[in-house]
Amino acid sequence: MSLKSPVITVMTKAASKAARHLKRDFGEVENLQVSRKGPADFVSNADMKAEKILHEELSHARPNFGFLMEESGETKGDDNLERRWIVDPLDGTTNFLHGLPHFAISIALEEREQIVAAVVYDPLKDEMFTAEKGNGAFLNDRRLRVSSRRRMDESIFATGIPFKGLEGHERFLNEVREVMAVSAGVRRWGTASLDLAYVAAGRFDGFWEWGLKAWDYSAGALLVREAGGYISEIGGRSLTSKSPNLVCANEYLHRDLDGLLRKSSKD
Repeated sequence: MSLKSPVITVMTKAASKAARHLKRDFGEVENLQVSRKGPADFVSNADMKAEKILHEELSHARPNFGFLMEESGETKGDDNLERRWIVDPLDGTTNFLHGLPHFAISIALEEREQIVAAVVYDPLKDEMFTAEKGNGAFLNDRRLRVSSRRRMDESIFATGIPFKGLEGHERFLNEVREVMAVSAGVRRWGTASLDLAYVAAGRFDGFWEWGLKAWDYSAGALLVREAGGYISEIGGRSLTSKSPNLVCANEYLHRDLDGLLRKSSKD
C-alpha cells in the first residue's frame, strides 16, 4: 500500500471533487442526444466547470504554482522552483459527448520541466492512478508494473487515430498495418491519459500517438516510467513537455514498436 504524500493528497482531492460534477453531467448527456440543439454545448460547459473546480482546489492548496490547462491555457506562477500544474479536466471529450463511459481527469505537477507527480482518475470506474518521481506508480494503493511480455505476437497495443482536420491519416494506416501484422491486436479507446495508465498497469503492452499536447500525456508518462516502462518520442529522442509524438512499452517491446513506427512513417 502506498503512503500518500501531501502533494498527491492535494491532487487526488481535487480530482475527486471535479469528478463528482462530471459524473452527474455524464448522466445527463444521454437525455440530450435527442435534442435539436445537441449536447455539445453542455459537454463544453461540463469541461469548463471541471477545470474551474480543479483550478480552485489546486491554487488554494499551492497558491504560488503556475498552470497549463487545456481550456484556459498557461498561467505563470511565482514559485522559484518553476512548478506548475498541467491539467486536462476531461480527457475523452468525444467519448463523454457520445455517452461512452471512458474518460478521465489528468493532473501532472511539473518542476523545472520535469514531471514529479501525476494523477489520472477514471471517475466512472473509480480508478485513481497516481505516481511520484522515484516512488513508483499505483492504482487505488496497489503498486503497478508494466507487462512482462517479450513477444510482439502476444501483445496488444493502443493508439490514437487522427480525426477530421488533422494530418497523418495515411501514416496512421501504415502504422496500424505494420503493428497488426505482428501483434495480438490494436485498440483505440480515445483517452490518451488512460491508454498510458493502462500501459503502466500492464493492461496494454504499449501505446503510441502523434500530435498530443502536454496535458494529454504528462501525467500518464510518469505513470509509465514509475511502473518500469520505457517512453520516448517516436524515433527515440527523450520525451519533454513539448514532444507531441510518443511511444511507450516495456523494456522488451519498446525498441521493436518504435522501429515499426519509424519504418511505417517512411513507407
